[in-house]
Amino acid sequence: MKDQIYQKVMGEVPAFAFDEEVTRVFPDMIERSVPGYQATLSAAAALAQRLATPHSKIYELGCSRGAALLAIDRKLDPSLQVELVGVDCSEAMLKACQKDLVDSKMLKNHLSLIQEDIRQVELKDASLIVLNFTLQFIPIQDRLDLLCRAKKALRPGGALLLSEKIRLADERIDTLCIDLHHEFKKSQGYSELEIARKRDALVGVLVPEPIQAHKDRLSAAGFSASEVWYQAFNFCSLVALA
Repeated sequence: MKDQIYQKVMGEVPAFAFDEEVTRVFPDMIERSVPGYQATLSAAAALAQRLATPHSKIYELGCSRGAALLAIDRKLDPSLQVELVGVDCSEAMLKACQKDLVDSKMLKNHLSLIQEDIRQVELKDASLIVLNFTLQFIPIQDRLDLLCRAKKALRPGGALLLSEKIRLADERIDTLCIDLHHEFKKSQGYSELEIARKRDALVGVLVPEPIQAHKDRLSAAGFSASEVWYQAFNFCSLVALA
């Protein structure tokens, strides 16, 4: 379904939430809102193909409707007997993920779906953990603990893929990239009013940070190295090695 949520909003814009309305249009919403989104899915699949070890787990934390899990499944060798694990606190998202992936019988590998806050879910025996535009919705004070638990859950040689909306260090360039992002959204068919209303809905819900803040936190969590492998305007993706 096409995302027309912010065409219909009247009066004060409610805070953004991953509810049933957003779930219905989410594939269209994220594709038209995040430049380079498909590249991050391809990266997740490539990393899984390279790093997955037999009988390990691959987690997507904040899996929404399972786009990264599906991309990984298409590349992953079923003989490795890896378990794909999707975690999300939104019941609506997990029901849609179940319908999109499991009920459609598209998967080659075993998939488990867990409805739980990713700050609380048990993580263990992982070869790859994916946080694809998820950490930005977690309160800043809780982010380090989540990354520490992710690091402890990774097998030696494993990795974490972290994709985020970011705030650029230079205010002038940050403003430029925000403007270019809005132009990108216009090119995808969003009106200026829709863009403004969505921006208002995300205030205090999505909290971006500079790239260096992410790298410093990954280091503090115990990752041996992290680098930005992809960036489009004020969106980037980092790979962190266990």
